Amino acid sequence: MCGIIGYVGEKQAQPLLLNGLKRLEFRGYDSAGICVLGDNKNTLALRKLPGKVKGLEVLLKKKPLSGCLGISHVRWSTHGIPNQINAHPHLDCKGEIAVVHNGIIENYAELKESLVKQGHRFRSQTDTEVIPHLIEKFYKNVPLEKAVMRAVNLLVGSFAIAVVSRREPQKLIGARWGSSLVVASGAGGHFLASDVPALLDYTKEIVFLEEKELAVLTKGKAVQIFDFSGALRQHKASRITWDVAQAQRAGFPHFMLKEINEQPGVLENILKYRIKDGEVFFEELRIARQELAGIKKIVVIACGTAYHAGMVARYALEELANIPVSVEVSSEFRYRQVLLDKATLVIAISQSGETADTLAALRLAKEKGARVLGICNVLGSTLTRECDAVIYTLAGPEISVASTKAYTAQLAILYLLALYLARINSKIPPERMRGYIGELRQIPRLQRQILDNQKAIRRLARRHSHFGSFLFVGRHINYPSALEGALKLKETAYIPAEGYAAGEMKHGPIALIDEYRAVVCIVPQSRVYEKMISNIQEIRARRGKIIIIATNADRKIKELSSELISIPPVNEIFSPLLVALPLQLLAYNISLKRGCDVDQPRNLAKSVTVE
Repeated sequence: MCGIIGYVGEKQAQPLLLNGLKRLEFRGYDSAGICVLGDNKNTLALRKLPGKVKGLEVLLKKKPLSGCLGISHVRWSTHGIPNQINAHPHLDCKGEIAVVHNGIIENYAELKESLVKQGHRFRSQTDTEVIPHLIEKFYKNVPLEKAVMRAVNLLVGSFAIAVVSRREPQKLIGARWGSSLVVASGAGGHFLASDVPALLDYTKEIVFLEEKELAVLTKGKAVQIFDFSGALRQHKASRITWDVAQAQRAGFPHFMLKEINEQPGVLENILKYRIKDGEVFFEELRIARQELAGIKKIVVIACGTAYHAGMVARYALEELANIPVSVEVSSEFRYRQVLLDKATLVIAISQSGETADTLAALRLAKEKGARVLGICNVLGSTLTRECDAVIYTLAGPEISVASTKAYTAQLAILYLLALYLARINSKIPPERMRGYIGELRQIPRLQRQILDNQKAIRRLARRHSHFGSFLFVGRHINYPSALEGALKLKETAYIPAEGYAAGEMKHGPIALIDEYRAVVCIVPQSRVYEKMISNIQEIRARRGKIIIIATNADRKIKELSSELISIPPVNEIFSPLLVALPLQLLAYNISLKRGCDVDQPRNLAKSVTVE
């Protein structure tokens, strides 16, 4: 996740921009930068560096910037490691144009190749840098906004950008497609920003740009908004009623709830970026297709929630790609006499890329001669540097300790990897492959249907918040979902909870069932549906308090419990992507009712960097 703020007006830009960046820090980032058009020399002066805004603030105290026009940015890296060169803003060849950018330019490689042939010189590894060079190409005897408009119409992907030019020192341009951008007036000038919190110290009257719109902010003039064809648009400002503390969470009371609600958008972005012309595409994957075709075994290593994602992947990889898979807890894997060879692919999963046990396990795997593929959310992390190849989950920063959107992002990548390997090995005919991809593309819409039912889930959760322990049971591909549901409740609400394969109930856990224990039963329509019904009957006969998560609950389910959460119909293999949301909402709302610290549970850290 990245943050943008720009200003043009009568006041000095530097303090306004710096304050705005601080308001955007909650989004997470790995570098920060600012560009101000100088009052005297009419030059674009940059200050940028990897690290936090406080580091940029120290730098600006030593080397302040003077001017009334500027743009600034906090960057979450996707292309190019976090360093000074890759940090935003980026300039064109002549140093006349500066750009900051949120999002991903999917066709940057083709654009860059063409621009290089035309003589443009690139300095960074980012996709963003193509934007100022494209604008430079068109910025000949036309206003800046015209050049920007021509440039954005060539971009494929998602973006929100802010642009300034030293040739037009009283003008600030913003444009968006797929990433948020807002415009406002206050503090003697005009602002644009990627999110409302950056502006609430100056105004609460905000204009939200629509898709494919461009804003022209000129000192002393009214803001103008155009669509990408040049037609003038009219917008009415919305009055924001949040205070700053609330706004940092985009109006949600906690980051966990915000991140639960972000999941459909995250999945949409993943699918948009990873599927091209009906086929799965991993741009950063550095293992050749022919080598992957020779893989005879897969071993997944991970911890905690990532381990549960790996367990789901075992079912998907074996069913779709027809490759045997084992899933190992990283902290145990490293102490075993593991049997690996060059025909083994080890998949190391970590949200942060700094999980100590997983790093140790991947190093052992490499010593044993296996190829290691990392699945990670943080560019430039240790895991991404040490793996032979990496696939980024592109979930954006996850602030709450209890993982929600990072988990479903990992699932999405693992499903796509299973389809990718199946295509390489010709295990799935093209027509069936198109069917799977079409079904995946429907998941964000189905997730939103579940999120529309949050009030009912909240009421159900509160009715069960007094129970002293929980069991979560599921079968087949939703056995890992039961483990993940139990983990979420333990993490956030501090309630003893266990996840079980439902078929194991008679092998011990059924002894725990009584009227004082709640049992969450995961029962989507599937090949094991009738088996799960039998398990629920066993629990019901022992007076267990049953909560059922089922596919648009039928009469048979309704007879077993009145405590129901419905999920939409979906292909069984993709059902964990839906089941995860009500499990997360149950944990969140039970934690809230019990007065726990939802975002920062006791004794837990977001990234476990020691063994």
